[in-house]
Amino acid sequence: MMNQEIQSCGQGSSIYFGSSSFPASERVYYAEQVLLTASCFFQVSCIGKITALYPVGHFNFFHDIKAAWGDITDNILYLVSKTNGNQNLNLSSCSWTVTVLEAGGTSLNQHNAMSISRLEELPLTICRINKKAMCGHTVTVGYIMKSSRETDFAKRGAFPMYPSQNGLIFLPLTFNLPISSQIQEADIILHKATDEITSVELNGPISCPRRICFSDGFQELLRYTEAHPDCRLLDSINSIHPIIDRLAIQKILQGLQDLKTEKDYSIRAPRFLMVDNFSDPELAKMLEESSLSFPYIVKPQVACGVADAHSMAIAFKVEDFRNLAVPLPAVIQEYVNHSSTIYKFYVLGEKVFYATKKSTPNADILIKLSEQNGVQPLLFDSLKSLPIATDSQSPNEEACMKSGTLDLELATDAAAWLRNRLGLTIIGFDVVIQEGTRDHVIVDVNYLPSFKEVPDIVAIPAFWDSIKKKFESIKTKAQMYLRTFVLNKKLQKSPATCQRSNCSSSSILETSSKRSIHVL
Repeated sequence: MMNQEIQSCGQGSSIYFGSSSFPASERVYYAEQVLLTASCFFQVSCIGKITALYPVGHFNFFHDIKAAWGDITDNILYLVSKTNGNQNLNLSSCSWTVTVLEAGGTSLNQHNAMSISRLEELPLTICRINKKAMCGHTVTVGYIMKSSRETDFAKRGAFPMYPSQNGLIFLPLTFNLPISSQIQEADIILHKATDEITSVELNGPISCPRRICFSDGFQELLRYTEAHPDCRLLDSINSIHPIIDRLAIQKILQGLQDLKTEKDYSIRAPRFLMVDNFSDPELAKMLEESSLSFPYIVKPQVACGVADAHSMAIAFKVEDFRNLAVPLPAVIQEYVNHSSTIYKFYVLGEKVFYATKKSTPNADILIKLSEQNGVQPLLFDSLKSLPIATDSQSPNEEACMKSGTLDLELATDAAAWLRNRLGLTIIGFDVVIQEGTRDHVIVDVNYLPSFKEVPDIVAIPAFWDSIKKKFESIKTKAQMYLRTFVLNKKLQKSPATCQRSNCSSSSILETSSKRSIHVL
């Protein structure tokens, strides 16, 4: 049950949402059982559970809800089934907004009642009501990602359907409804496009959009945004292509050398080698020429979006590459001794956060782990299990001192450089500090990370601010584009025509500012 208050600006009334009637003690149980969160996120399947747990006739719903929400009067939305419509429509006397679920979604005669034909329409209905209540002083963020990720964000209050502190309303998009009717309500689209990848072809550069295949629903969304320039994506699809390709991101990270520093260490990309065949007779020579020494970490070129993108290995000798169970093409990276410590950075617009986590052990410990396995390469899935050192194998204080402490200024400069270079709003990257040299090495980059290691009290507002500022930036650029476009058109006229029209640069800009256009 959603009972988050929404501030009103004087017109209309913002809403609470209820899908059944039960006292506070029952509400707590319901919330725990069906994952209805404070951010107004819900799963359609949850509505069915409440029907089974709490039949409509089980409670005196008006009395019980009023007791549980005694300070609420006229801003509750109540969802009922048409089969119980006669009983539930009596709520008209208490000024609640009643939404009736019935096939066809036919109109009702009550002034405070509406109907929907499918449960999936409920978020869209709530969004429209809240936008009206806020008199248009909000930005609606439509979002699409896999359900597990959506649940994770929503549990932390990241996707409120009531306005956030900076005026954002979040609308979950679903491919079970026509995408056009949903996007029309959105001002900007937040997407995790990599969740919608169905296949990636490697016969050519991944930067070519035709090499990446998305789900049918996501392709429909992309076609709609291409045909409607006023529908903006928070980040363009082209901008995420390097994130999908480990070779492309390695080449981009090589540009970190442009960050000038007077220190005796730097922030850099790991040394690497791209291979198409582990059986290449020249492999040992190529590794040597790439300044790589054992052990190596071997990763698929495709970084995300496909089933085996996270199947990796740590190899200790050339023979380990024979029949190595890592998809090809692959990127062979240097393994950096880093005292089992990794720094996970999160870039949310202009704000940067980081968290320290335990990581894979140094090479000497890895070799011992390999010996326990018959001196075989260590295979692992980076999303599920990493070869982690035991407490007895963890580096001592002396080893940690060899790697040095984190240079936050250097890492923050790299974060700004990487955000601008990629043109993305929300990214994450992992840094390890090399023992001996103290080089800061960026070993992974990803788009729209969960940033769950950062406390929600600071991370969620920063998340909202990054979206709002990007929206305002896109809007400003669109207005600038319009002014330039109109000015150029006017200046193409002959001087005589311009004189007869009595036009000036200032009048042109004044006129153009009254219009609007949106470009990606």
